[in-house]
Amino acid sequence: MPEIRSINKSDIEAYEKAAVEIAIRAGNLLQEKRNEEREIDYKGEADLVTDADTASEKMITEFISQRFPDHGIVAEEGSEKDATSDFSWIIDPLDGTTNYAHNFPVYCVSIGMLYQDQVILGVIYNPILDELFRAIPGEGAYLNDRLIKVSKENRLSNSLLATGFPYDKNESDRDNVGYFAAFTKGIRGIRRLGSAALDLAYVACGRLDGFWELKLKPWDIAAGILMVKEAGGQISGFSGEILDLQKGDVVASNGVIHSDMLETIKSVDERSK
Repeated sequence: MPEIRSINKSDIEAYEKAAVEIAIRAGNLLQEKRNEEREIDYKGEADLVTDADTASEKMITEFISQRFPDHGIVAEEGSEKDATSDFSWIIDPLDGTTNYAHNFPVYCVSIGMLYQDQVILGVIYNPILDELFRAIPGEGAYLNDRLIKVSKENRLSNSLLATGFPYDKNESDRDNVGYFAAFTKGIRGIRRLGSAALDLAYVACGRLDGFWELKLKPWDIAAGILMVKEAGGQISGFSGEILDLQKGDVVASNGVIHSDMLETIKSVDERSK
């Protein structure tokens, strides 16, 4: 990662401390509301939003606006605030909404921060397991207070990967089915957690060897991509290019199996032409 200029390390650490505080508070809110009757709306045929999403987002955005009034905010459920500085917060108040709506215990709060379009902070909190993942540039990635590293698996055939499917899978031909089928035949296993932020955090700590998904949003991945990099892993687009947060096609790995993952994706793309 390029050197972060014009920011004091102490400032980034202060932002990280604030992100940790509010991520835990929002995670606790999700837990408090977990067994309440859900209010569910639909942003699309398969894209849910619950009252817990909006309550968590309100808590986080109000906290950030009060602490850092000149910072911008972009959050999944529509909260936006233009920046009067070079800093913006990228927030997913509840990553894994479908899981949460079904009381399936896999979800998290994800908070990333950009400085001039570069991710300089990532915090992901899993309230179910009370696991806090965090990273800032050059300081490594941590799970709670433990430094984490990606796995050392060097064979794709022995790897455990994760993926997900885009919400427009019923309307678009680019639906991940071909990639899923190709990977299934050449690896140890695939997991479908339903939370891209946790998928990336689990690559960072070595629970997964790799992850791929398409059409993700910035709030799904901003925090997690920094964690993978700081844990010694590799992040790219589907052709090995520098990841575009706006495009959202992501390949993450321990670095060792990255080229093999890209080759598998390439083979699917070539057959579909």
